Amino acid sequence: MKKKTKVAIKQTIVVATVLIAIIVVVSFVANNRLEQLREPMVSDAVLQYKPLIEKYAEDYQVANYVDVLLAMMMQESGGRGDDPMQSSESYCGEVGCIDDPELSIKQGVYYFSETLAAANYDLELAIQSYNFGKGFIHYVMETSGYYTQDIAIAFSKEMYENAPDQSIYSCLREEAKQYNACYGDIYYVRSVMNYVDSLTEKQ
Repeated sequence: MKKKTKVAIKQTIVVATVLIAIIVVVSFVANNRLEQLREPMVSDAVLQYKPLIEKYAEDYQVANYVDVLLAMMMQESGGRGDDPMQSSESYCGEVGCIDDPELSIKQGVYYFSETLAAANYDLELAIQSYNFGKGFIHYVMETSGYYTQDIAIAFSKEMYENAPDQSIYSCLREEAKQYNACYGDIYYVRSVMNYVDSLTEKQ
């Protein structure tokens, strides 16, 4: 009986050890997966356009900003649709006039290069101006002289309050409602830079 008891105890210990090891591994994998889900990830739909973005980034002398442009596309459209850079307004003055992804990328990269130069290479100012329009650059230069989150909120609020037809705007984020800052996306820079960080970590 004693031998059988010792064998049973040993078997129980082995089984318990294996179960604990399985639980640890499963927990580790699950935690890693949750971390990945929490991180803002640039989609494959966006990454498929990387060669085109690189091409036009070279053409417009912003080759060092490919990750930024990919991140901007992710924030704009997630790589979906015929105008993945959402650059119709800068191209023709209205939404929906671009229906070709390559033209969208060409115009988007060109417009970003223009905002970057106009912003004296203040990257955050250039990124936010892609969303707000170049008028934001003039607004900043006449006030603080550089990009801040507060000035983005102030500009959005002023533009919204002075809009002839406020109904064409809607607060993209709940946080913007408290400021009545419903023109554009006041947290555009933050979102884009989060995507840039995720791309940097992959490299």
